[in-house]
Amino acid sequence: MTATVFIDGAAGTTGLEIVERLQARPEFTLLVLDEEQRKSADARRDAYHAADFAVLCLPDEAAIEAVAMAEGSPVRIIDASSAHRVAPGWTYGFPELIGRDKVAAASRVSNPGCYPTGFLALLAPLIRQGLLPGDWPYTCHAVSGYSGGGKAMIARFEADTDIAFRDYGLAMGHKHVPEMQEYAGLAHAPLFAPAVIPAIRGMLVEIPLHLGMMARAAPTDGLRDCLRHFYTGSQVVRLNEETPDELLLRTSEGPMDWLELFVFGSKDGNQARLVAMLDNLGKGASGAAVQSLNLMAGLDETAGLVL
Repeated sequence: MTATVFIDGAAGTTGLEIVERLQARPEFTLLVLDEEQRKSADARRDAYHAADFAVLCLPDEAAIEAVAMAEGSPVRIIDASSAHRVAPGWTYGFPELIGRDKVAAASRVSNPGCYPTGFLALLAPLIRQGLLPGDWPYTCHAVSGYSGGGKAMIARFEADTDIAFRDYGLAMGHKHVPEMQEYAGLAHAPLFAPAVIPAIRGMLVEIPLHLGMMARAAPTDGLRDCLRHFYTGSQVVRLNEETPDELLLRTSEGPMDWLELFVFGSKDGNQARLVAMLDNLGKGASGAAVQSLNLMAGLDETAGLVL
């Protein structure tokens, strides 16, 4: 028996990538609206009430309106916006951290942000196990491909090829910070420093650590052992045991739905750098939504993913 999936916002970057991962799969039938129907609130409301699952690839305000449209229907929703990531009644769609059973049973799932995916994959298990303190003022540096900014950002970078680096979020208070703090279990909001580079896709998220200044911190080998054990058996999140001299994001990189983690440490043990590499459109967006959809539909969580 196939399940009907309505992707609201299927013409956007995230929606298009979800369609690519689902359109050839016999387990799902995509409910598609033409351009005129996408502008009709009645057509969209009917789609929500006809679908088994809906994926919202919309701006935050539109996602909130869409959830209201779906009221009274049994449709199960995955929201790829940031509107519901710390909202009561919503399950955070990071099965490796939250639990696969919880995602599978949920009627409302909020897709993690792309930057928080890397940040939380690194930090949350270490704090849970008491290997790093939850009351430390953490910093997160990150760079992303420009596709994460949506159509306006894509157009800007493709029109102005002289842009080499875009630093932003300089006023602090980035919308990803609440979920980073909440799901890592932090006493203080992290200082988050995001940037955009002239590559379509790809992301690197880094957490520098002053281990020697922390009252409660495991050595780098202990951090690495924890992450290895925590993600044992996962086909999506991987610990890379190597410590290469450099990590590269390439402009030619294609879609990928895995997340790769690294732990680097100084020889004296006083400093460490935790690094996550992922595709901002893969595990950082569309791939994560498909992974949650698979679990909610009772399927292999990696079906249709680019691994």
